[in-house]
Amino acid sequence: MSFQIALTGLNAASTDLTVTSNNIANANTTGFKKSRTEFADVFAGDSAGIGAGVRLTNVRQEFTQGNVDITERQLDLAVSGNGFFVVNDDGALLYSRVGAFGINTDGFVENSQGERLQIYAPTGQGGFNTGALQDLELTVDVNPPEASTLVDMAVNLPANAVAPAATPFDAADPDTFNHSTATVVYDSLGVAHTASYYFVKSGADWEVNSTIDGTPVGTAQPITFDSNGALSTPASGIVSFGAFTPTNGANPITADLDLIDTTQFGEAFVVNAINPDGRAAGRLENVEIDQSGVVFARYSNGQSSSLGKVALATFANPEGLAKSSDISYQETFSSGTALRGEAGTSNFGIISSGALESSNVDLTAELVNLITSQRLFQANAQVISTFDAVTQTIINIR
Repeated sequence: MSFQIALTGLNAASTDLTVTSNNIANANTTGFKKSRTEFADVFAGDSAGIGAGVRLTNVRQEFTQGNVDITERQLDLAVSGNGFFVVNDDGALLYSRVGAFGINTDGFVENSQGERLQIYAPTGQGGFNTGALQDLELTVDVNPPEASTLVDMAVNLPANAVAPAATPFDAADPDTFNHSTATVVYDSLGVAHTASYYFVKSGADWEVNSTIDGTPVGTAQPITFDSNGALSTPASGIVSFGAFTPTNGANPITADLDLIDTTQFGEAFVVNAINPDGRAAGRLENVEIDQSGVVFARYSNGQSSSLGKVALATFANPEGLAKSSDISYQETFSSGTALRGEAGTSNFGIISSGALESSNVDLTAELVNLITSQRLFQANAQVISTFDAVTQTIINIR
């Protein structure tokens, strides 16, 4: 019987050494959660109350928070809180704390196991459809161009200006206008064109002329100011020149000029602001993910769009999760059903982009436990050796 008791002790110490060595081996593994062994004495059931050894009751995984290490790689994600990333493994939903994601050849964001990161799709109202999940896909499509329709301009025209000596207005002759400025406008194909504006003093008032790529657009439009230097006409500040038809097959450009903030002060011509709308086509430059998990695509034309919001999940008992792959878990009856949610709400935690969660292994504590397990193994081995000596002595009795 004593041999059997000591043998259970050897098995327990061996298991403890195995779990401890696994913790030590994964001390630098991203998102790794350490485990611990739990033992109980074997109840013999006799009146003497002497136990029958020890047995393993559980190897418990501890889902405590690991440190968040900065990587500066945008698709590296870390959760600070209780949430798990939701990933799709060929239709099966799994859960992971490892946020090292990349892009596959089809543009889908996935981890090293090929499990695709799940998001909530954006809605037309600026929100997200939290009732359904979908794979996060970084589209390679360009951001479409947008034709210019308005140029918001704020200039100051000198109050002491006099009419040009030469007439009529000619954009190629600087003696026929007082001041000019230019900006870029875009046609429906996203091609840039140079829109120039020429201000001509006409008696007590002013006229503004426009050309696009050197071609006159419309006719001169009058603008007037009151005695305080504020714009009087047009009252809305909007000056319309008509349409310009590009030669590349794009739709005609009809870009009005908004001069509502234009003034007539002092002696100097000053361009305070020119803000045309419209944009060229843009290619995807980078992806940004904020703390709430919203994924933004940034394009070369300065535009951005929301691709979705990273989905998170929590469990009533995360220790009941079953390991499904090297980095992911699946829900079980013991863990309870996954509760889906969003970063920044309840206890799901927040998401850090450009960072990874490190292992929660305390290496110093594991080394101490390693020594303890070793001593335990040696002690049980000594028990076997002692009983072997006792048995041998009994056998040698004559």
